[in-house]
Amino acid sequence: MYAVVKIKGHQYRVQPEALLQVELIDSEVGQTVTFDEVLMVSDGDDVQVGAPHVAGATVEAEIIEHGRSRKIVVFKKKRRKNYRRKNGHRQGYTQLKITGINA
Repeated sequence: MYAVVKIKGHQYRVQPEALLQVELIDSEVGQTVTFDEVLMVSDGDDVQVGAPHVAGATVEAEIIEHGRSRKIVVFKKKRRKNYRRKNGHRQGYTQLKITGINA
């Protein structure tokens, strides 16, 4: 069984007991969160596709940890103009463990 769910503007294919990294969610570690924007649910040959969401379907997940991903270096340069700018960015993330898909 798997589902396609929309979390914070991104679509993810999830299945029970899977680990998933998503954008930072404002909740404590250990809490359970429920996502109701389920776009598709598949259970073997039985496939339900929403228009735009599957009615009554939810995905439950437990928050495992919060963290920050590796550093991305942003470098701008214009040749022969002595223009150089170097910036860095580390995006925050939340790791989820999918506990159940309710269709």
